[in-house]
Amino acid sequence: MQISNLHYITTSPEQAERACLGGVRWVQLRVKNTPYLEWKQLALDTQAICRRHGATFILNDNPQLALEIGADGVHLGKEDMPPTEARTLLGPEFIIGGTANTFVDIEGLVAAGVDYIGLGPFRFTTTKEKLSPILGLAGYETLLAQHRAAGFPTPVIGIGGITLADVAPLLAAGLHGVAVSGGITAAADPSVAARQFINSLAAPVSAL
Repeated sequence: MQISNLHYITTSPEQAERACLGGVRWVQLRVKNTPYLEWKQLALDTQAICRRHGATFILNDNPQLALEIGADGVHLGKEDMPPTEARTLLGPEFIIGGTANTFVDIEGLVAAGVDYIGLGPFRFTTTKEKLSPILGLAGYETLLAQHRAAGFPTPVIGIGGITLADVAPLLAAGLHGVAVSGGITAAADPSVAARQFINSLAAPVSAL
């Protein structure tokens, strides 16, 4: 299973469309405190855009809805359904990602068999209500060194207020890729911003 090195996190199909036009091929829909039918419609509309662009569609928090609509996968936060339960519900083909903030979190997610780990936050971000302790670059370097030393193969994606200038040092620290929301959504031209992230992630990485 190929895990993209750019995960775009969005709250709307319109945003997903602009990002996909810029080349994004991995979209996670993250909505909170939304009535079920509205959530389902947003998910279906965003999924339709992803399918039109050949992008992977990940639904945040809601394995049952992901199964119902046939999403490609689900991303689970620390307070969501445990990954092992989600795997039982969704089966072996579904992509399951999990959120981590510590090495203990990473160990648990690897043991649970997730397909990728979202590690963060890198810095303060307003897109998350209950923010775990900020990691910063030094935090990533420490945790990714532990990840490597343990021989874990699970790809790790950085998340939390990541900008274009952060990509090179984060990749050099050992991340597989980054998850971006505001860096694309809030840009003057989201499609152009998406292409800039894609190009930066494709650049050769210099070791620290």
